[in-house]
Amino acid sequence: MNQDKWSNQNNLSQTRRALISVSDKSGIVELAQELERLGWEIVSTGGTARTLAGAGVTVTEASEVTGFPEILGGRVKTLHPKIHGGLLARLDLAEHRQQLAKQGISPIRLLVVNLYPFAQTISRPGVELAEAVENIDIGGPAMIRAAAKNFAHVAVVVNPARYGQVIAELSEKGAISEEMRFRLAAEAFTHTAHYDALIAGYLSARPESGAELFPQQLSLPLQKIQELRYGENPQQQAAFYALGWKSQGLAAARQLQGKELSFNNLNDLQAAWELLREFDEPTAVAVKHTNPCGVASDKTIEKAYQRAHDADPVSIFGGIVALNRPVSAAVATEMSKIFLEVVAAPAFDPEAREIFSRKKEIRLLEMAPAGPDEDREPELKKVSGGLLLQTVDREPVELSSARVVTERAPTGEEWRDLAFAQKVVKHVKSNAIVIAKGGCTLGVGAGQMNRVGAARIALEQAGEEAAGAVLGSDAFFPFPDTVEVAAEAGVTALVQPGGSQKDKASIEACNRHGLAMVFTGRRYFKH
Repeated sequence: MNQDKWSNQNNLSQTRRALISVSDKSGIVELAQELERLGWEIVSTGGTARTLAGAGVTVTEASEVTGFPEILGGRVKTLHPKIHGGLLARLDLAEHRQQLAKQGISPIRLLVVNLYPFAQTISRPGVELAEAVENIDIGGPAMIRAAAKNFAHVAVVVNPARYGQVIAELSEKGAISEEMRFRLAAEAFTHTAHYDALIAGYLSARPESGAELFPQQLSLPLQKIQELRYGENPQQQAAFYALGWKSQGLAAARQLQGKELSFNNLNDLQAAWELLREFDEPTAVAVKHTNPCGVASDKTIEKAYQRAHDADPVSIFGGIVALNRPVSAAVATEMSKIFLEVVAAPAFDPEAREIFSRKKEIRLLEMAPAGPDEDREPELKKVSGGLLLQTVDREPVELSSARVVTERAPTGEEWRDLAFAQKVVKHVKSNAIVIAKGGCTLGVGAGQMNRVGAARIALEQAGEEAAGAVLGSDAFFPFPDTVEVAAEAGVTALVQPGGSQKDKASIEACNRHGLAMVFTGRRYFKH
């Protein structure tokens, strides 16, 4: 990019022709008026041309340039050599200049295009495939790509936020710099790539597409929601992107008060909300560093929150709390007694909002219901040079098919607590152990390098309350040591996947201590 072809003194290169064709018309009249003031000829199409003409801007219809009318209901209007020749000509090549002159083609030095509103169309509930297809732009992407390829001679603008910068350069320098044209070209190719990814994602998600779960090529349409203050640590930069064309999940949540959400807030919120989705009954989840530190279900959300708080009143401080029922004034009053980073719920009662308004540092998040396509979104993990993808584990946690492997079977109350413990342990970093009783966690051992170490942490946290409680494990016991420490603490029933070569030793240890144990055959590793 050492020599700027824009300033080539050939007569053709001095042509000041701009082609404008936009779906998003914000700021377009002001841009065109400034271009006209600076002596530019403006070519336009359809609705854009009518908008500009209505504002008093002198406009040449594209059909006058091509000598060919718009046809097929507007499907074909700019797919013509006199348009694409004007965009793709290299003005530094004598051969190209001669061909333009011979064919009567004027160079187009500025292209302002944004595309049919495909994303907005498919976001509407009940939109039909035929309507979606009609909002797939063809001529727009073709022109954008042509102009972006030829950035040495053409400036392409797809983002209305750039209009002011373009006019500033034209007013101050009489031309758009090569550096600016290069940045605009990169932005243009990103724009068309995102557009195509949206179309591919929408069509592939339809059952008639027969798309593979993990296709050979994958394009993910990501749209930035906001830049974050920093990442996991202040020395890291971060941003939050929405995946797909529908606003759903955490990306659709509405913040009601508090400062901007951080990278860690969002990460913890995701962990809390995913765990909360396991429960239908009133449930409160407290999360710290993506691991639950207190989870409780009860008849009312007030009781559920209080029990979740009391399960670990130390760790909940500065944590994230998520509820699956609206936040009442009573819950808000209790929450206001401690420092919480975020409270997330489907709704907040007006009285609760008033109480929280006195604690402005608490971020309140109104969560949206699960979207229809949310479960089809893959889980992504970044690795060096690539991504790991997997399906989301949405299989309900239930023990109806669990196998009792000990002499004693669990009591009815133990069965309920075993199911509760498994719902929680599914969302705890491996190696994971959860101690629970009465629909409430008593101790959580997370992310340990050996299972008995996780058990010891969870049992120490549960303390004397472990007597009569149950133990849930995310994976099998490689040795009977976990059973031994559980029995010593007073645990009465255990649930695990089974499948270890030493299952028999663990079963014998349970029988020796009079414990009940069930095998589920389902592992819940979380890394």
